[in-house]
Amino acid sequence: MTKTFHVVPRGVALVIGCNTFPTWNSYPGLFASLATGNPVVVKPHPRAVLPLAITVRYAREVLTEAGFDPNLVQLAAEAPDEKLAATLALRPEVKIIDFTGSTQFGDWLEANARQAHVYTEKAGVNTVIVDSTDDFAGMCRNLGFSLSLYSGQMCTTPQNVLIPRDGIETADGHRSFAEVAQGIADAVGKLTGDDARAVELTGAIVNDGVVSRIEAAKAHGEVLLDSRTIKHPSLPDAVVRTPLLLTTDRSAAAIEGEWFGPIAFLVATESTVDSVAVFRRIVGAKGGLTASVYSTSPQVLDAVEQAALDVGVHLSANLTGGVFVNQSAAFSDFHASGANPAANAALTDGAYVANRFRVVQSRRPV
Repeated sequence: MTKTFHVVPRGVALVIGCNTFPTWNSYPGLFASLATGNPVVVKPHPRAVLPLAITVRYAREVLTEAGFDPNLVQLAAEAPDEKLAATLALRPEVKIIDFTGSTQFGDWLEANARQAHVYTEKAGVNTVIVDSTDDFAGMCRNLGFSLSLYSGQMCTTPQNVLIPRDGIETADGHRSFAEVAQGIADAVGKLTGDDARAVELTGAIVNDGVVSRIEAAKAHGEVLLDSRTIKHPSLPDAVVRTPLLLTTDRSAAAIEGEWFGPIAFLVATESTVDSVAVFRRIVGAKGGLTASVYSTSPQVLDAVEQAALDVGVHLSANLTGGVFVNQSAAFSDFHASGANPAANAALTDGAYVANRFRVVQSRRPV
C-alpha cells in the first residue's frame, strides 16, 4: 500500500479577547491556530477593541505580503451587551475557541460549543502559604509588589495569604501574625505612597465593577490597609485605586472565591499544616493559576509542592528578589496548567498547539 498522511487543520478558530490583557491573553491562541493552518476570527472585548484591532490590521498586512489571503485573520468587534461571542461560538464552522474571562462564560462555552475544541482560562484563587523566612523584609517587599502590580487585575495575582495565627519564625526572630500582616501592608503602602510612582505600578482600574468589588470586600474582614483613590498626573479621567488589604480568619466565606482587583486577604490559620489543608480545599475546588510558599523548612517546601501537584497549580518558593509570582518567563514557565478549574489548558505546552490539527490518512494499492 502507498500511504499518505495529511495534516488537516480543524477549521475556523475564534479568539475571544478579555478586558484587562487583550493582547497577552489573545496572542497564544491566535498564533497557535495560524501556525497550524486555521483561519482566525478575533472577537475583542467591547471595552478593549483597539489593541486587537491594531493586531488584526498588521496581521492582515503581513499575510498579504507573504502571499496569503488577508482574510485568514478577521476582526469581529461588537457593541456592549451584543453577545456576539456567544453567537459566533455556536457557529458550525467554528472548530477552535480560545477564551479568557469569567468562569460563568467559560463554563458556558465548554458546555455548549460542542462542535469546537474550547480552550479556557477562567477565575481562580491564587494563594500564598507563609511558614517561615530567612528574609522577612524581602518577602514583604516581594508580596507587596505582587499585590500592587496592575492593581491586582492579573489572573496570576495572589489573593489569599495564609499565615499561622501564632506567627512565623524569621532570621530576626519570631514575628506574630499581626507583625507579618503589617509588614506586607507597609510594603504595599511604601510602593503606592507616592502618587506619581504608584500610577506607574498599579495602572488604572479596568471597569466600575472592580471599584464596587473593593467597597464590597470591606465587609468581609478587618481593614488593615484601605484602598485610596489616586489622581493620575497625566490622565485625569483614569480611575486609580491602591490595594485593599484585609485580615480575616480561615473560616471566612470570602476567601473561598476570587475577588478580582486590588483586594487581598491575610488569613489567620491554625498552623502551617492547616494552611496547606486550606490551600488544598480552596484551590482544589476553585482552581488557581499561581501559588507561592515561604519556608526555611525543606519538609514544608516538599509538603506544599506535593499539595500543589495534587491540585494542579504552579508553585513558586521563597521569592524575595526581582522575580514575582505573577510574572511568567517566556519559553521557560508554564502559564496555567489545565489541571484545575481555573483553566482547562496550559497556554505554553505542546498539547495547546498539537490539538489544533489532525492527521488524516489515505492509502492505495501499489
